[in-house]
Order: sequence, then C-alpha cells, then structure tokens
Amino acid sequence: MKDFKKPGILFMGTFPPRECGIATFTQDLTTALDKKFSLILKSGILAMNRNGINIYNYPKDVLFQINDDDIQSYTDVAKMVNCADNIRLVNIQHEFGIFGGEYGSYLVAFLEALKKPVIITFHSVLKNPNRVLRKVVETLARKSACIIVMIQAAVEILHREYQIETDIRVIPHGIPNMPFKPSIEEKEKIGYGDRIILLSFGMINPGKGYEYVIDALPRVAEKFPNVLYLIIGETHPIVRKEKGEQYRNFLENKVKNLGLENNVKFYNKYVKREEIIQYLLATDLFICSNIDPGQVSSGTLSYAVGAGRVVVSTPFLHATELVTPERGELAEFGNPESFKRAILRILSDPKLKEKMEIDAYANTREMTWDNVALTYNSLFNEYIDLYRGYWIKIPKINLNHFMTLTDNFGMIQFAEHTQPDFSSGYSIDDNARAMLVCCMHYNTLGQNLKAADLLEKYLNIIKYVQQSDGKFYNYIDEHRKVDLERWSADTQGRVLWALGYLMNSQGIPAQIKEEAERLLLKGLNIIDRIESPRAIAFLIIGLYFFNQAKPLTLNVEKIRKLADYIVNCYRENSSREWPWFEKTITYSNSKLPEALFCAYLATKDKNYLEIARTTLDFLKVITFENGLFSPIGQDGWYTKNGRKAYFDQQPEEVASMVQTLILAYKITQQDLYLKDGITAFQWFLGRNCLNRMVYDEVTGGCHDGLGESSVNLNEGAESTLSYLLARISVEEFIKKSKPAQLTVS
Repeated sequence: MKDFKKPGILFMGTFPPRECGIATFTQDLTTALDKKFSLILKSGILAMNRNGINIYNYPKDVLFQINDDDIQSYTDVAKMVNCADNIRLVNIQHEFGIFGGEYGSYLVAFLEALKKPVIITFHSVLKNPNRVLRKVVETLARKSACIIVMIQAAVEILHREYQIETDIRVIPHGIPNMPFKPSIEEKEKIGYGDRIILLSFGMINPGKGYEYVIDALPRVAEKFPNVLYLIIGETHPIVRKEKGEQYRNFLENKVKNLGLENNVKFYNKYVKREEIIQYLLATDLFICSNIDPGQVSSGTLSYAVGAGRVVVSTPFLHATELVTPERGELAEFGNPESFKRAILRILSDPKLKEKMEIDAYANTREMTWDNVALTYNSLFNEYIDLYRGYWIKIPKINLNHFMTLTDNFGMIQFAEHTQPDFSSGYSIDDNARAMLVCCMHYNTLGQNLKAADLLEKYLNIIKYVQQSDGKFYNYIDEHRKVDLERWSADTQGRVLWALGYLMNSQGIPAQIKEEAERLLLKGLNIIDRIESPRAIAFLIIGLYFFNQAKPLTLNVEKIRKLADYIVNCYRENSSREWPWFEKTITYSNSKLPEALFCAYLATKDKNYLEIARTTLDFLKVITFENGLFSPIGQDGWYTKNGRKAYFDQQPEEVASMVQTLILAYKITQQDLYLKDGITAFQWFLGRNCLNRMVYDEVTGGCHDGLGESSVNLNEGAESTLSYLLARISVEEFIKKSKPAQLTVS
C-alpha cells in the first residue's frame, strides 16, 4: 500500500491503463475531485484486475489491487483499507462484469470485511432480476450508506424490482467541459471538411447494433452522397477473447456488400478522451444504436449530448431521459428504416439541427465533470466531515474571453453563449469595469496583458461618450452612436471610480494618466447633482484612489461630504433590526459599506469605520447561509419586513462582496472577513445554492447569473468582468499574504 496524508476517498473500480468505460469514468471523476478539492481530500484507487493477471503499470494513486477471481483478496484488501486511517469513505464504481463470482457476488466478501462507510455507484441496473441477481444487489445496497445512479429510471427499478430501502441519489454521468462550436472547423482539422459526419464510438461488441445503422445508409447516401459514418473503437477484450473479430468482420462485409466503402470508415483502436472530443466536435450527427433497452448509463451518449451534438438513438433507458425531441430523435430497436427517417429528417433541416445542438449543449452543463465532482463531494460530506477551516483551489487567471469580447472600439455588452453579440453595442459601465480589470491586472501581475494598449482603448471609448457638461452616457449602439437618453448616476460613479483607480495604479504611461485625470476632473463637475447612494459610493471609492495618487485637501473634503450623505441615509433608514442605508437592499450592496471604509482611510473618522462594519456585518448575516454565499436576487430584492429574493443571483453582486470583504480584512485584520471573502469567491466555482460552476474554465468567461434551477449560459461583459475583478482581488491578496489555505490550480 502507498500512503497519502490527506483525508481520503478510496475509489474502487477499474482504472487506466486498463481499457474500459469504468476505468475512464473513475479516472475522470477522481481527476475532477482532486482538481477542485485537493486541499481537503485526496483520491486513492483500489484497482480491479482481470483474470488474476496484473499486467498494468498503474500510477502512484493506485493504493490497492484485487484480482477479480480471487475471493480471498477481497477480504484481505478490505482489512488493509480498515487499517488506513486516512481513508474516510469508499466509493465503489460498480459494473457486474468487473467483479468475480455470479453477478459479481465476490464484492459482497469485500463489504462484509470492510469497516468504512460505502457509497456505491451503479453503472448498470438490470431489470427483471432472477433470485440470485436480486439477492446480490440487495446485499450490496444493504451494506452501502448510499447508492448513486445516473438516471431517474434506475431509482424506480431499484425500488420496484429490488425493494431497495437504502438512500438513492441521481448524479448524471460526467462529461468534459467542451466548447460549443460548429463542426466545420474540427472537420477540416481531421481532413473531412467536405463531409457530413455521422459518429459512433466505444468498444465494439454485438450489443452496439451498428448493423442496423449501416443498413439504413444506402438511402441516406442517395440524398447526401458526402455522408461519412465513422465507427471508432477497438473490439471489447472479452468479446475478442471469446469470438475474435467476428462482429467487426461481419460489419465490414456488410459495408462492402452494400457498396458503402466510401461512406463508412472503421477506426480499430482504443481512443483516448482528447481524440474523442476532437471527433465529437467534428460530428454532425451522433448515432447511438445500442440494442439493450434496459441500459441505464451510456458514457458515449453523455459525451455526445454534452458536446452539443444532435443524437439519433435507440430508446434504451438512458436515452429516453437524455434524448428529448428538442435535442435529437429516438429510432426503433433493430429497425434500419427508422434510423433512415430520423437521420434524413435532421440532415434535411439545418435550422432544426442547429436548434437541437443549442438545446443539447445548454441543458447538459450540470453534467460537466466540474459540476459532477461538486455533487459527489457534497454527498460525501453528508457522511463524513471533510472540511477543515476553509479551502480554495482556484483556476489561473484566463483573459481569453475578456479579449474575445473586446473589438477595436471597446468591449461588447452582451454575448450569445460564448460569442459576442455585436448588435448589443457597448455599455460604458462595462468599459469602465474593463479598465479596472486592466489596471488591477497591471498592478498585480505586470504588463504581459498589453495593458497600455487596452487601457487606451477603454479610456478612448469613455472619452467618446463624455459631454461638455462632464456627463458620461452609458450606451453606444453597434453603429457607434451615443444614446443621449441613457445617462445614469451609477455610470458617472463607476467611470470616476475606474479613472481614480487608474490614477493610483503603478507603471501606467504618463500620457494615459494625464488623459484620465482630465476626464475625471471634468466628470466631477456634476457630482453635486447626484443623490443615488450607490453612485455616491462609487464616487467615494474613485476619489479615495485619486487622493492616494494626488493628495489634496479638496479631495478629502469631497470624500467627507459624500460620506456624510451616505451616513445620513443610514441614520434615516436604519433600526436595530435593520442597520442599513435604505428600506430595500438591491444591487452592488456591499459598495455602500466599502465606500465608508474608504472614507475612513481618507479621513481617519472612526464613525465611518463603525457604520461600515455594522452594515457589512448585517449584509453578511443575510447573504451567508449554511456556509455558502447567497446574494440578494434581482427577482424581487429584499425589502424591510419582506422576504429575501434568492434568484436571479448576479456575478456583479458576488464580485462586490469579495472586494469589500478583502478590504475589510486589510483594515481590521479580522480573519473572518478574509474567510467570508474567500467563501463568497467560491460562488463562482460552484460553492453556491445550485452546486454549479458559474465560471467557465474553457473560455475564461463567466455565465450571466444563477437562477432557481439553472445557470444562464450566456457569457456577457458584466459577468465576465465581475469574475475577473473578484479573481484578481484574490490574486492580489495571495501575492501579498500567501496564506496556506489558498492555492492556484
């Protein structure tokens, strides 16, 4: 046994380099868990070997091995696991064929000897069980604390046909977080740019039903001569051992007899995940022709739908739940005519196909490995306490989507999924935030962003909208026309905040600072007309940074005057039960106490500090619940004596809270502020009420919000910039303080 020091989860199943679907699943799951939670747990592997022969060169994470046909080894290894103090729980990835005995009954011996809690993931749930099968499954269930299945139908079978009383949870099969994009680009990469690609992949065996698809292809090829059906995968080792390449030869002969040599191509190899993803992204239509109606889990089907590919599938159990009419079509078992109709219908209607692709992708985001890992970890924590203090493992700063949203004029306001929506025009609020991101990146990580060029671009678009009276208007349409009906006090405040921060940033060229100062001083001409508490909060923050760059008594006097206005709002609206500035808590809420923190730093008036802490602590009470940050939702806000709105939760609100809490920590040195700031940041990474990633690690963008049951998949400017403001704030703290609890993945 190899030791590991962190509290650990032991995953029992097959594992690479053994080639099988369970091995791939186990590797993907443990990789995702280790990526997100390695500060608090470690994944170890108990690998199942076949036929008493260990020919695998396993990685160091494989702590134990069992030969499937050696019943004594099940007991012996269980006793070794019992002695491993750091192993807190065992998660069994169960498929009947990987364990010895009738219906894998040798696994019972392992569970009889094991003293650790067990959660078992059933990859197969067989209908119409005989007496022996029912007894094996009932015993496995009884000795497990919880059962995981991948579809709701499996829950119903276990209840109805096995009378299982153990707790059962549904966690979908995981999928890679693949980008959503048309197939043409990847087709060209693999040399099939002029073909219509149909794809099936996985280990080949007679249960795949490929012959029925091949029989359907002559009529498909009549209408679409450039169709190409790729069948990727080697023959399953057990099938090859028992029957050789009989099934593959049968398929190849069928292709020849039907004259489809130009329309069907076999790749006889075990394809790793990276290559499969490339083929999926090059695919026009995924074919899943499995002939077992009771199949409750299909990794290939999950991958295909998760890639945003339209699916034609037989109606086995997993497919009936995953392949809805909005994202594909079900064909009849063993019916080539049914496959032909489905394929032709979809290929003949490009608009329908595109709509199905979008639906497939949008409705499978909870299945990405990041999200599945979050759900598994949450379940593990119901049975063992893994958390110690607070944890964070965060992605590196990724500015790809930031750059994607920026054209030669400024930052585009909205996005359709991950693609900029040029028709949405430009919001100056967003371009001010973009300027903040550039400055913070410049200060924290140096000039590798080409920050000077970008700063000049965002500064120019801000200058473009400023009028002679100093007002900054908020909207420019796609034709670069300023909408003079859209002035808001908030925009004025945000722009002056960004300009003030720029003035106090290090290393920025002097000419950029000089231009920023001219715009700022002109913009200050109208601040006496502003009454919005949030806009005034933005102004105070901007003036604080400006005063840091150019200390002036006049600046301090302005800060005090504005801060007194916010204090008056507090005096007029607060009570013992409601220590807040207004009767309703809405958006950018933490910026109000943050502004008073800045006023305290500028004036040393402890009255500002006291109110800042009182209001921030009140905001924390209503937004931190059960160890999670749950910001006020836009769908109703939170009015005094009313009920807090939980949805639609916005990234901007989260970023504000992260920045405020970090500032509060720097001023007070109270660790709880830092802890809560880190917890709030983790909202982006899935530590939220839906247990879903809001940050997109593939693009570097951020989804537009958290609804009651789903994530808004669009990745517009405000959300992406909000994530980056929070992320760079955390980075800045890491660089300065380097706490052991923080790390970057």
